Amino acid sequence: MTLTCAPGAGGAGRFVAAADGRRWTFSGVLTIADAGPALEAASELPLPADGVVDCAGIEAVDSAAVAVLLALKRRAAQERKPLRYTNVPDALRDLGELYGVAEILAA
Repeated sequence: MTLTCAPGAGGAGRFVAAADGRRWTFSGVLTIADAGPALEAASELPLPADGVVDCAGIEAVDSAAVAVLLALKRRAAQERKPLRYTNVPDALRDLGELYGVAEILAA
């Protein structure tokens, strides 16, 4: 069983919280078209208790994906909770390096 965050625009991508609340996964596309709605919907979920967001299900990204993950990191810092990303796709990792924030996306 999972608790699902509302999908982004057109249902392209979404964060999913495990039923026990320990971790999140993201599946689908995370681009400019659905970054805002995905982030807004994620704000309705409590941060994962284990502080882990699994990014293996991300199918496509652009610079907006970096912005979403950075915003989640800021939220975690404000809430004084750990947050790390696992299974970050190469394309997203490359964007993080381009923008000088690769260490934030590192596991």
